Amino acid sequence: METARVLVAADKFKGSLTAVQVAERVTAGLRRVVPGLEVETLPVADGGDGTVAAAVAAGFERREARVTGPLGDPVTAAYALRGTTAVVEMAEASGLQHLPDGVFAPLTATTHGSGELLKAALEAGATTIVFGVGGSATTDGGAGMLTALGARFLDADGKPVGPGGGPLAELAEADLSGLDPRLKDVDLVLASDVDNPLTGPKGAPEVYGRQKGASEDDIAVLDAALTHYASVLGSETAELPGAGAAGGIGYGALVALGARFRPGIEVMLDVLGFAPAVDRATLVITGEGSLDEQTLHGKAPAGVAAAARAAGIETVAVCGRLALSQEALERAGIRRAYALADLEPDPAVSMAEAGPLLERAAESIARDFLHG
Repeated sequence: METARVLVAADKFKGSLTAVQVAERVTAGLRRVVPGLEVETLPVADGGDGTVAAAVAAGFERREARVTGPLGDPVTAAYALRGTTAVVEMAEASGLQHLPDGVFAPLTATTHGSGELLKAALEAGATTIVFGVGGSATTDGGAGMLTALGARFLDADGKPVGPGGGPLAELAEADLSGLDPRLKDVDLVLASDVDNPLTGPKGAPEVYGRQKGASEDDIAVLDAALTHYASVLGSETAELPGAGAAGGIGYGALVALGARFRPGIEVMLDVLGFAPAVDRATLVITGEGSLDEQTLHGKAPAGVAAAARAAGIETVAVCGRLALSQEALERAGIRRAYALADLEPDPAVSMAEAGPLLERAAESIARDFLHG
């Protein structure tokens, strides 16, 4: 019989375990049933928070830069570098975690720091930049990011418009001539699990504005301001998939920086070296905090399962809670899912005890699939 070799390629369990911790716990549980089992870990992410950590776990060097946070205060943001490839996570600079508790700024939060973080990657010699977008506190269409990279956005009096999406309603002129010339020689890949357009019923303000503190009035203001912004910079790009990612930063990157959009998990699997790793495996274990309808639309477990299926390797999943039918799982390429909620139904306890529970779930996988 072929020697069992397991590849653990799971995302974080939001609010309880990082992707690295998930891999450690799963490995411990598997080896409790099958001592000496060959396990390779490849923590994954889909372009949202945890993307830099996944790259570092795969051998990239962690770098830090002081940048402007979403409210204008300085924050420390990390990116990852290996050779001339950088992984930049916009949430590190412009994410919700940089807002004081309960303080939102839906109309004025800026992506300026994300532009500064991209600039740090350029300074470090990057010629390929994977730009993971998600978890942002901002809805400024990427205007702050572009300003940090040398663009100028002026009102009718020739003065710079203020930070955030709201002031873009006053935009009269966009001058992109000062953009950092190094950007022309960079392959900038926009990595996102969001394929929404910039504005409209499926646009950034309407779909994501509320989670950033926007009222219904704010959403109307932002949608109108971003529509106007796009009329100045180029409306066609605003309809492209990914333009609405992370409060429209996708639009700014696509229209002004020559970025190309790819589903985040696909990009990250390439960057992390999933293909050679899955070739060495006889079973893949993936997962994230919640396996639900969203999982099927570009989240990490679905991407991992699809790539494993293409390589002819079976995939099982671990999760905190499971809200998919067995049929839906199998369509996604997941043979079976093991939910912590089945071991501990109280969500608060399940989150607090996620590590030990995950080890127990992994023991079950070992018994069911590895014949230990």
